Amino acid sequence: MSVRRLPLNANLGPLAALHAACFADAWDARALADLLAIPGTFAISSDDGFILARATADEAEILTLAVTPTARRHGLGRALVTEAASQAQQSGAAAMFLEVALDNAAARALYTSLGFAEAGRRKGYYARPGSSPEDALILRSNLPLSPLGKTTPSG
Repeated sequence: MSVRRLPLNANLGPLAALHAACFADAWDARALADLLAIPGTFAISSDDGFILARATADEAEILTLAVTPTARRHGLGRALVTEAASQAQQSGAAAMFLEVALDNAAARALYTSLGFAEAGRRKGYYARPGSSPEDALILRSNLPLSPLGKTTPSG
């Protein structure tokens, strides 16, 4: 499974299509380009998914993680998060955070397995057509990531 940092001049149409396959309220190519134009923002991608993150000062944030439904549960999400965390750390970040819907059990399990822990909650953060808004959990991890059951070498 190959993941790579997206070049600055990349065609964002395929990423927008991936995002649309994963989210009802998807970001189009223009929205992705606007985000990538923000200093410190980067994308890591593969054929079946991508992660968009931003590293500023000593913190990094996962803006979105999209893995096509057919590619889920095969390690791609883990590879994308791990590579983004590594890139963020190389940029000087000491911690990474993200927001995830309270009802997204699969994503929450992935992040927890990588060492992220709940740091807060945003009430009604995710609008859901035809239903009540869903809360977002704010998850945080120190960098480098320390997956459950593993320890980061000291020193």
